[in-house]
Amino acid sequence: MDSQERDPEAGLPVKVFLCLQGLELWELVEEPQGRLGTEGTQPGRQEGPLLKKRKWPLKGWHKGKLHGSIDVRSSVMSINKKAQRIDLDTEDNIYHLKIKSQELFQSWVARLCAHRMAQRPDMARCPKLPASNNMPALGSQDKVSTWLKDSEGLDRCSHELSECQGKLQELHKLLQSLESLHRIPSAPVISTNQQEALYMKGRELTPQLSQRSVLSLADSHTEFFDACEVFLSASSSENEGSEEESCTSEVTTSLSEEVLDIGSTEHCQKGASPGGAGVPPRRRCLPAASGPGTDVSLWNILRNNIGKDLSKVSMPVQLNEPLNTLQRLCEELEYSNLLDQASRTPDPCERMLYIAAFAVSAYSSTYHRAGCKPFNPVLGETYECERPDRGFRFISEQVSHHPPISACHAESDNFIFWQDMKWKNKFWGKSLEIVPVGTVNVRLPRFGDHFEWNKVTSCIHNILSGQRWIEHYGEVLIRNTQDSSCHCKITFCKAKYWSSSVHEVQGAVFSRSGRVIHRLFGKWHEGLYRGPPPGGQCIWKPNLMPQDHERNFGFTQFALELNELTAELKRSLPSTDTRLRPDQRYLEEGNIQAAESQKRRIEQLQRDRRKVMEENNITHQARFFRRQTDGNGKEWWVTNNTYWRLRAEPGYGNLDGAVLW
Repeated sequence: MDSQERDPEAGLPVKVFLCLQGLELWELVEEPQGRLGTEGTQPGRQEGPLLKKRKWPLKGWHKGKLHGSIDVRSSVMSINKKAQRIDLDTEDNIYHLKIKSQELFQSWVARLCAHRMAQRPDMARCPKLPASNNMPALGSQDKVSTWLKDSEGLDRCSHELSECQGKLQELHKLLQSLESLHRIPSAPVISTNQQEALYMKGRELTPQLSQRSVLSLADSHTEFFDACEVFLSASSSENEGSEEESCTSEVTTSLSEEVLDIGSTEHCQKGASPGGAGVPPRRRCLPAASGPGTDVSLWNILRNNIGKDLSKVSMPVQLNEPLNTLQRLCEELEYSNLLDQASRTPDPCERMLYIAAFAVSAYSSTYHRAGCKPFNPVLGETYECERPDRGFRFISEQVSHHPPISACHAESDNFIFWQDMKWKNKFWGKSLEIVPVGTVNVRLPRFGDHFEWNKVTSCIHNILSGQRWIEHYGEVLIRNTQDSSCHCKITFCKAKYWSSSVHEVQGAVFSRSGRVIHRLFGKWHEGLYRGPPPGGQCIWKPNLMPQDHERNFGFTQFALELNELTAELKRSLPSTDTRLRPDQRYLEEGNIQAAESQKRRIEQLQRDRRKVMEENNITHQARFFRRQTDGNGKEWWVTNNTYWRLRAEPGYGNLDGAVLW
């Protein structure tokens, strides 16, 4: 219920309403019709400690540091006299305040009300219009003249907007031309004069078109509840509860840097291949658009499985994206041109810079992908990706089920890339922490280098409610096992309250003695730079996102191509390839019901196979990888070099393969 009355203590009109849930009587202080006071007079100052909601105990003081400010004149104010609480709604945030003593509560309410009734300084400077009866009547010609004078400002604004629109169109054409030049493999190299012309053109447009995008952490920095630590097995086909990573940030980019980098380096190429000599055209969207979201309640799933091994809990297919963990490993090669560039760089410290950029680039595709997780491969599942346009070919296989391990290998004329990964997950109540275990390896045969590095922790926030977002944090140590002259450390910064450093990366290349040779900074989803911030030279920037990527699970152009299946390719693939997996294909086509049915069938088939193997004391043997152990007892998986040989002769169509689905 509600009623209108006047507060006898503050002298302000209030609207009283009853909160039925808590049976609390709240009074809404309405907006005053006119401001009181005269120019130059302002209400007195009121200061002192206030208690925040959910943190009533007074345990600390702000120590003079200002974390924010609001204008109480433009805020919606409501008070609860019984609970001695004040709520201020500023549209962007709601401040829940509480005062311990009744006397201080009345003082704060009176002072806040006085500030709300006070006249703004800018309002005081505005001259009051005389009464209409004292103004001389205007004739029709006078009215037209007045309207024309008033419209001069609008005309000027319209003219400036037209000029800005023209420059935007010109900039759009310029970027399109640059993009097409670097996307087509047969495009001629841009000459130095052309680079200078494009650079100067970009400088003319940059001051008016620089952009700044800031992600608010207000929704993500919510309260974290204590929960029992739960470990999940991310790659188990029966564990659909682990989630892959993605996140957001603040960055300022100048067009002149983009134009300079595109003209002088190879790492800003477009991920899509429109086709060319010997290169088939690639698709630019999925067969069916992804839905607006899922109504599956993760809390119900987790609540009903408290105390159980979550690695054996099957999650609904609506929580998945139509890609597989084996394909996610291949997605880390989206910027393989950084490895090509490293193989052409004679200086070892410069090579380390490109390896560092490649390590950071592996996380860039996760920015738009926090809402879904990849399919988990079943034991024996494989995936191949042969890309003549990028100069590499890739294979991966699920080599172990308990613990779940995915191994991959890629090779080109310039590099060899391999890794085997498993994951541990920690569920904290509102966030899921993903801890990868394993080492990434890159070998550059031209110089005999062997680089290896670890991966950082990823955390998906707002698992149970709200907008999910991802961050990566930890330290990456890159070292060359064949040359100790330099090494690299990269720190993925963790998001903090009252800080805009979300998604930032900082690092340096060190000499053998620990001296800094090169400094690195940037953001893992927006680019990496060398040199002291805020300037520096761009080493890597991610490709532009495809049009309507939100309707395609947030996939990059490279990700859109990973699950593409043509008739010619289908004839060459083994029966265990991920592209032939029916539940993943149904999800890509938008058939959720069929995808869920097939997913359960595939999981049951794997349980049946495992049961038969256990009864007959049979150990699974990986088909295309073998396990190696060094002198320290460290194990890793490497290719046995049979996949491409068998594909060529006799061909997988002529070989018997495991029936996985």
